[in-house]
Amino acid sequence: MTTAENKTLCINQIKELLPHRYPLLLVDRVLTWEANKTITAIKNVTVNEEFFNGHFPHKPVMPGVLMIEAMAQTAAILSFLTMGIKPDENSVVYFVGIDNARFKRPVGPGDQLKMDVEIVRVSRGIWKYKAVGSVDGQTAVEADLMCTIRNTADAA
Repeated sequence: MTTAENKTLCINQIKELLPHRYPLLLVDRVLTWEANKTITAIKNVTVNEEFFNGHFPHKPVMPGVLMIEAMAQTAAILSFLTMGIKPDENSVVYFVGIDNARFKRPVGPGDQLKMDVEIVRVSRGIWKYKAVGSVDGQTAVEADLMCTIRNTADAA
């Protein structure tokens, strides 16, 4: 996947770790990661994003729920990298909880949302992360995220 010297992931490597596709794939590149610890990724926000057609036509703003989703996708990538596995078609990462979500500044066309996610703990299949999204060094969004990874074939 990557070497010890090169901890970046391109979009094709990201697509191997996430089931999301356009228009819901919200991670463009992983800049760096360390298993069991942290990951830094980016979402390049362009005026061509579907959601800007309605949010808001006169002042385009990336919806807060999509900023949270982008950070959650970044967290899922870190989880799979930490476990050293690539998910199969039956793997799904579900939200279990979102705490302390705060939105500090709007994100709009031309911005690059930099997402820093840290694993706080893993207990009984629940992953807890601290996530911060920033633009040009200014915090735009922050939240504590909780997720679990499930195999949908087991539920059938």
